Amino acid sequence: MVRSLKAAVDDAERPGSGEQLWSVFEFARRYRLAKREENRLLMLYGPTASLRDLLANARRHSLIS
Repeated sequence: MVRSLKAAVDDAERPGSGEQLWSVFEFARRYRLAKREENRLLMLYGPTASLRDLLANARRHSLIS
């Protein structure tokens, strides 16, 4: 069975399970990021980004001095 071009385009635009879009604010709250780090991620990605990108680029500073 041949799929239509529109169906193929729709599938390509739909994020997969590894491409979940997250709110940067929610991500920062859940992972207890500093406000400065939250702002850095907002500048990089805007208000939403894929979970994979956020996990790869977030920096957590140690709470132990």
